[in-house]
Amino acid sequence: MIRTFLQVVLLSDRTRVFDGFRFRRYAAAALLLHGLVVAINISVGYVQARDPDGWWPLLFALVLGSFGLLLRSALGAWRLATAGVVVAWLLGPPDAGLLQGWGWCWYLPVLVTVGLLHRGRVVAVVASLTTGVVYLVSAAGNLDLFPPTAGFLLLCLALGYAFGSRGRAEQRFHAERDAKAALVERARIAREMHDVVAHHMSLVAVRCETAPYRIAGLPEDGVREFAELGDAARAAITDMQGLLGVLRATDQRADRAPQPGLADIRALAPRAVVADVAVPSAVGLTAYRVVQEALTNAGRHAPGSSVSVVVSVVDGALEVFVRNTAGGPSTGGGGGHGLVGMRERVAVHGGSLDASSTEDGGFAVRARIPLGER
Repeated sequence: MIRTFLQVVLLSDRTRVFDGFRFRRYAAAALLLHGLVVAINISVGYVQARDPDGWWPLLFALVLGSFGLLLRSALGAWRLATAGVVVAWLLGPPDAGLLQGWGWCWYLPVLVTVGLLHRGRVVAVVASLTTGVVYLVSAAGNLDLFPPTAGFLLLCLALGYAFGSRGRAEQRFHAERDAKAALVERARIAREMHDVVAHHMSLVAVRCETAPYRIAGLPEDGVREFAELGDAARAAITDMQGLLGVLRATDQRADRAPQPGLADIRALAPRAVVADVAVPSAVGLTAYRVVQEALTNAGRHAPGSSVSVVVSVVDGALEVFVRNTAGGPSTGGGGGHGLVGMRERVAVHGGSLDASSTEDGGFAVRARIPLGER
């Protein structure tokens, strides 16, 4: 708890109020505008309550500064706002402090934001310190206002914490769900890659076995060497089949069909533009799966849309571009992990995948898969 107290009082935090918010620029502008209005009104209230003594710029800076700091550090903004409450009390007129008027519009949003963004121990320390400050300010004026004021502030802080805890729980749930989906997709990739690798290993075994008949005058040591290489290749295939059994679900049957490749993309999209180029089997399989998933998503979330598929080689990499226009309302369904699966597949080859909405209301997927040395 001492460590948490020091964190609240001294250390800086990186919790920003609009992190991850789609319209954060507009929200930040609205927050600063609110802070400006509050700062002006608190300063005007101070000047009206007392003859101008030159201290109103300090109040103005404390109020507006706390809202500006809120964009970068919730705890920092709370510290500045709490210090401002004490300064307003020291300067004298209660109208410029926390307990009346625009003071609520100053301190309450900052306090609630701390509850939204921070965990239990931090919120408990903030609640204790806030209660102490409210008591100090109330004792200087009307102590009868302390119970309702402190109770209302703590209630708002607790509500902010409750909503923030729910949001953090949802984020953890989605993160765990995506991690599980990534593991499932990796197992699927491993099962499919088994077929690709097994095909190459089978070619190695066959060529080793036929080498003595294809190469005239092969010495006895060479024959023995090829035989040992063939045995090693067959052993590797056996080991991979055992691993495949572990990766396959208990109720899942073995897939005996050959894995699709680049040439099979036109079966998914007859109008697809596919470069006539030889690529490694694993790369072709990945490109096929990316197109397959992108088409599935387009049919599910934009039914009736027009979809274009272009597969080309650019700067030593295979680029897969799938774009759909706006369509009808989404029919829902699916596990919501299609993009996770595509990224996992592309990442196997050290590639990248970008997926985003287009200006016309459609969606575009672009995968870049390095080819390496061919």
